[in-house]
Amino acid sequence: WNERITAECYAPNAANLEKISFNFGPTLLSWLESHRPETYAKILEADRVSRQAGGGHGNAIAQAYNHLIMPLASRRDKVTQVRWGIEDFRHRFGREPEGMWLPETAADRETLAVLAEAGLKFTILAPTQARRVRPLPNGRWQSVEGGKIDPSRAYRWAATEGSLALFFYDSPISRAIAFEGALADGETLRARLVGGLSAERTWPQLVNVATDGESYGHHHPSGDHALAAALQKIEGAESAILTNYGAFLAAHPPTHEVEIAERTSWSCAHGVERWRADCGCRAGRADWHQRWRAPLREAMDW
Repeated sequence: WNERITAECYAPNAANLEKISFNFGPTLLSWLESHRPETYAKILEADRVSRQAGGGHGNAIAQAYNHLIMPLASRRDKVTQVRWGIEDFRHRFGREPEGMWLPETAADRETLAVLAEAGLKFTILAPTQARRVRPLPNGRWQSVEGGKIDPSRAYRWAATEGSLALFFYDSPISRAIAFEGALADGETLRARLVGGLSAERTWPQLVNVATDGESYGHHHPSGDHALAAALQKIEGAESAILTNYGAFLAAHPPTHEVEIAERTSWSCAHGVERWRADCGCRAGRADWHQRWRAPLREAMDW
């Protein structure tokens, strides 16, 4: 599988990584280092190039060490996953990570607190994971449940353990890329991305999407070409500029505070239940069930 996806996605998109934010799991990077060193070297080089273009802010984002659903882990395991993810990132990219990707964007308050304690500056969540927002410093709270949060800015999340910036990706555009044909060609993708900007916003706005890397070449053949063409078109125009999360955050600190919904993710409508319960999230035939999830999770925790 790694060989197939490397041929279809990771290698063809290596040059695109100089222009977009990205993360690779440490275990995948270990495989690439051993089996596809040319692609591995290009991934590291993409971050170096992006740092030069982004005022020291690189495109690479760290990841929790394993693909662990963090809200279901003990605090000790959360700390271990974050520490190992940071150390692996330092070892490979030769710098401190500014942000960390959480597997499945699964989060709770304790997970965010662990990120803040580790000195990380940001993570990215799904819009449905936001509960309410308010203007800083002490504005009135407003509900944004149901994915109603504005994804065009960074938000401050705070706890006694520290603070963290949260970005919420644009769900409609992300869905269009993954499932609705936005990767048909470069112009279609460019128009969909730039269409996320709004003249009604009076603040510096960010269009940010979150998609699986497999979208660009595996799920959508030639998706890597569409992405490259869209990035080239955006760079050549004056309507928008390419940036990354670290650079945007440094230039435009949060002006609003956010509270998240507890124990949520981007891929389960029931929070994080698909990893421990028969919640109804399933792949395959409708008569299949996942009642085995609970005893398996209990056994692994034990």
